[in-house]
Amino acid sequence: MSLAIVHTRARTGIQAPSVSVEVHLSNGLPSLNIVGLPETAVRESKDRVRSAILNAHFEFPARRITINLAPADLPKEGGRFDLAIALGILAASGQVPADALKDCEFLGELSLSGDLRPVTGVLPASLACGSAGRPLILPAENAAEAALSSSTDVLPANHLLAVCAHLHGNQRLTQAPATTASNHTEAGLDLNEVIGQQQAKRALEIAAAGAHNLLFAGPPGTGKTMLASRLPGILPPLSEQEALQTAAIYSVAGQGIPDNFFRRPFRSPHHTASAVALVGGGSQPRPGEISLAHHGVLFLDELPEFPRKALEVMREPLERGEIMIARANRQVAYPSLFQLVAAMNLCPCGHLGDDRCQCTPDQIRRYKGKISGPLLDRIDLQVQVNALPQGQLTQAKPSGESSATIRQRVIAARSLQLQRNGKANAQLSNKELNNCCQLNQRQRDWLDSAIERLNLSARAYHRILKVARTIADLEESKELSDAHLAEAVGYRLNTDSRLS
Repeated sequence: MSLAIVHTRARTGIQAPSVSVEVHLSNGLPSLNIVGLPETAVRESKDRVRSAILNAHFEFPARRITINLAPADLPKEGGRFDLAIALGILAASGQVPADALKDCEFLGELSLSGDLRPVTGVLPASLACGSAGRPLILPAENAAEAALSSSTDVLPANHLLAVCAHLHGNQRLTQAPATTASNHTEAGLDLNEVIGQQQAKRALEIAAAGAHNLLFAGPPGTGKTMLASRLPGILPPLSEQEALQTAAIYSVAGQGIPDNFFRRPFRSPHHTASAVALVGGGSQPRPGEISLAHHGVLFLDELPEFPRKALEVMREPLERGEIMIARANRQVAYPSLFQLVAAMNLCPCGHLGDDRCQCTPDQIRRYKGKISGPLLDRIDLQVQVNALPQGQLTQAKPSGESSATIRQRVIAARSLQLQRNGKANAQLSNKELNNCCQLNQRQRDWLDSAIERLNLSARAYHRILKVARTIADLEESKELSDAHLAEAVGYRLNTDSRLS
């Protein structure tokens, strides 16, 4: 009897738990059984592996073969275990040295000819291999993605024969060079191209500095989408840890790694998107738009046109920064620490208060009723974007500060927040908020009066303080002034009366 053990990685969310492929050969009628909670694609690997071994001119053992994928209670999916299973069979039958398998991990799908095909979710596996101190052998097409992990020795191969030659020591695989991504902000959409709308630009700067949620409301054609599309140009770059975590989500989703993955993601799903498309799901849970926007921006244009159910499922992720997708046999958690930016009209036709508006009060009420109070409560900045005065639109040259200038202030303010609490102001807990937002008695009395007059909730109160703290950080002020508080409250005044 012969036994071989090969190390590989499964995929659970953006985690890559270790899996041991145990192959046992025994006497009896020739057969091959795979146990350890394999799904259909894993069970079908026995046919791919058999053909790959034979076409690589190895001998497929005519014995009873039992393959255990341990731990047994972890679901296994996809063709990522093919290479490990094939090597386990070859090692158990003495065709490759079993000792050479101990210090490596293997990942990849096999074609019938023995060629290695790429798989999804490689980056989380590469990061895990780096933490475990083992090199990773995988398909050449996945090498660039895996090499984003600077702590991992990535050894790409094109064929099963190349992997076996490496294990025999005849022809060693060459380590893939480390993959780097540029850390610059691409030139393109600039905020000074937006004519007028100074208050909206100011709100955009505050939102970028503190990672606050933002809502633009106003007639169509006033620049709401134009403003939102320029937000990435003033956001600070991702840290290396944040960039790798975001890239891992794209890897698991099968969307590939962005060329400049240090740039914060900007996702803009269409308003026909379902709840599953937004938060993730499916029989094999996949990340949705809120996870693909992790550490970045989720822009929802025409907010009331989204299905109400789809909007309501975002309420918990907005608070927790994580979405838990539960199915009958498994639960998967995906990070979703995103910044919500939304745009909407004030009535179905968009011209509320204008002679052109033909909407009835009932139509307006139903339109606004698609957005619940609890969801609006979670939006820190609510800004009304009005039509430009006559003649202002015909200005020939851009006016105002450039995105590059604003971005420098945003980066400076965000640095203060990271030094103080290790996170952006929008993510502060109530305890952390109280420590960095000390109010005097007069300010507390004034804020109490404003909360009562505007009928604001406790959540809205804390979000006002967070916005005020960000405004102070933009001015590099340690204390909250009356002006900071008044401006923060003003971003609740502008649209609350029009949206209720």
